[in-house]
Amino acid sequence: MKHLYTITLSLLLLTVASCEDYTDITPKGALVIETAAQFHEMVSLPNRGYPINNFQYLSDDQWMKEANVIGKTPNIDIINFTFDESTDRVSLLTGSSFYNQAYTYINRWNTIISLVDDSKGEESTKQLAKAEAKIYRAYDHFLLVNTYAKAYDPQTAAADGGICIMDKFDLEAKPSKSTVAQVYDFIQKDIEDALPYLQEKPLDIYHPSLAFAYAFKAKVHLFKREIASAKEAAEKSLTYNSQIFDMVAYNKQGGPNVVAVPAANNIEVLSYQYMTGYNEMNFAYQYIISPELRTLFGTNDARFNLFFNTTSTTNLDQGSNTAYWATVYTKFFYSTVGMKTTEVYLMLAECYAREDKYSDAVDILNKLRAKRILSGTVNLTVPATRKETMELVINERRKELLLGFNRFFDLKRLNNEADYAKTVTRVFPIVNKTVPQKTYTLLPNSRLYIIPFPLSALQKNPKLTLNTDEKVPF
Repeated sequence: MKHLYTITLSLLLLTVASCEDYTDITPKGALVIETAAQFHEMVSLPNRGYPINNFQYLSDDQWMKEANVIGKTPNIDIINFTFDESTDRVSLLTGSSFYNQAYTYINRWNTIISLVDDSKGEESTKQLAKAEAKIYRAYDHFLLVNTYAKAYDPQTAAADGGICIMDKFDLEAKPSKSTVAQVYDFIQKDIEDALPYLQEKPLDIYHPSLAFAYAFKAKVHLFKREIASAKEAAEKSLTYNSQIFDMVAYNKQGGPNVVAVPAANNIEVLSYQYMTGYNEMNFAYQYIISPELRTLFGTNDARFNLFFNTTSTTNLDQGSNTAYWATVYTKFFYSTVGMKTTEVYLMLAECYAREDKYSDAVDILNKLRAKRILSGTVNLTVPATRKETMELVINERRKELLLGFNRFFDLKRLNNEADYAKTVTRVFPIVNKTVPQKTYTLLPNSRLYIIPFPLSALQKNPKLTLNTDEKVPF
């Protein structure tokens, strides 16, 4: 038998020891993990964070305040915001909270997967613990590969550099880098291994449900352009949870200042992860949306009208047509990097669009818009082409999947297809007249879309190499 001792309740620092090492002694104040139920409980990890600061300004949906750019020494935010390919990103990215935290979580999932079989308890509980850990392990690898590698391209994925796959608990491991195709194969195997054992209603909201697992399965298939499989998984997810929070009715109730909707009360949420932490929306003034996205919302969209501030003279440049999320997390929980039912609907709409079922795609968009649009045109007209229908889906994704990494990932994957590739342009500054206004351009094939691995990881593992042509400073 093996025991797992943890010194903190967060269970992030893990120590594994055999019975021979700790015959009759348990470290004072430590928690002994020795039963299947305890390993299963370890899957629950509130406040799981995925900071987006290494790439948030590569999205056309986000913006920077002018005083944070003009006259400042370029940092990674400014380099990304001005689409600067000439400056050395690698030396600036000495570390990455996103990278470190994702692999820390993976080590946690690997600990459960590796040790639970030797624990005391029911076989069904062991299978459940492993399944839940595997679906989360797959999710973390998915986030990493879509950040640090090219988007999946069926023509090149088998040769494109990916990330290091971590399939066992080993803090000192120095694995070789896998290809994008190999990482996706690993992700999909974990998903398929997990699905037979997951529950419709798990132990608590921080354990993965079947609705989440099938939603994630749909997302992986969609990113690979396996459309029939993506549609099937999305439909399956919606059999477990198809609820859409009615923001039109919520607006009539008075919105977040009258009726609070904390995380547990948002019926759309399928998984609870955060950019920084559960209270991140208290600091959402750091996440300014672009003039382009604000214009896309229009004047009658509850997703904008209920939650955003356009008048602050402290957090915004007046006259820039920007806005920031101004609703604290205790008043309304909006999922940013987790998954929710509305993303599943939007994936299903995209599948229909790609199958040339334009009416079916627009019907789904209109079902969502009925719970989002306050007045005026709610129902969209069915276009005559796939490209036009996809544009409607993409625009709805931008408005619904706010602030996290979804738009960044979407730009990357859609840039592989000529019909949907976008050259992003940014005119800056808008308000300040003391410096020349310039137009900055981000081409679909820009290397900026592939984030360099942090120097700390490159130095630790010589087998880890960059997925761009940038140079390592050692």
